[in-house]
Amino acid sequence: QVQLVESGGGSVQAGGSLRLSCTASGYTDRTYCMAWFRQAPGKEREGVAALDRLGRTWYVDSVKGRFTISQDNAKKTLYLEMNSLKVEETAMYYCAARSANAYCAGRVPLVPDVRYWGQGTQVTVSS
Repeated sequence: QVQLVESGGGSVQAGGSLRLSCTASGYTDRTYCMAWFRQAPGKEREGVAALDRLGRTWYVDSVKGRFTISQDNAKKTLYLEMNSLKVEETAMYYCAARSANAYCAGRVPLVPDVRYWGQGTQVTVSS
């Protein structure tokens, strides 16, 4: 089992920045693909960024150049640095992990790919 706990959400004006954190515990040594997802009200959950244990990263086009996913292995913490935030990016943001020994397969995971979810942290971007 892997437990994921997010933090760092909050309210920010459009154009502002936030950094989300996700602390992992449990059997993390075999967690090869970590990701951030978001879900806006009335919309489907979507992946926005992913990182594998080799340090490779992937992003969806809408966040490229503005979001950065990273990790601190010693702290078992995953981060999402979000810059130039837009109103439409208001959503619940979730930390996610694929099953043990599963890599990211060259892309941001889809919802069915995810084995473990955090409880989410709310990000609200106002105009």
